[in-house]
Amino acid sequence: MSVQIINGDTIKLLRECSAGIKMGITSINDVIDDIKNNDFKNTLIRCLNKHEELERETEEILNEYHDEGKEPDPIAKGMSWIKTNFKLALDNSDSVAADLITDGCNMGVKSLRKYLNQYEAAEEKVKDIAKRLITIEEDAANDIRAYL
Repeated sequence: MSVQIINGDTIKLLRECSAGIKMGITSINDVIDDIKNNDFKNTLIRCLNKHEELERETEEILNEYHDEGKEPDPIAKGMSWIKTNFKLALDNSDSVAADLITDGCNMGVKSLRKYLNQYEAAEEKVKDIAKRLITIEEDAANDIRAYL
């Protein structure tokens, strides 16, 4: 078995993608059971499935590189959970859930674009994962606008 040499930007970008995907999955799971509109719920399920598919692909590459990836920042994850539960406790409507998910998508896109610029020497297959995740997040935000 040959040892694969990877550059630092590749693994750093891959870790950020891994953390972003996990954050997206958690965020969707935090609201999906409260969604009343079936079309909205189906939109979230499709988005969740895309995240899970990309997570599997990301995990495979991380395993190739003998890396465990990265968990989302615990403070960001905790703050997101508090914000979600607080807002839904005050108003458990689909529009509040849509607002929360849209905000999360927008923050994810912003972060991923920053990381793509920051880790520009990353391998193309990892840049492709980041770009596909950006597309998933942008599409989700656009699809969910109808429920705001």
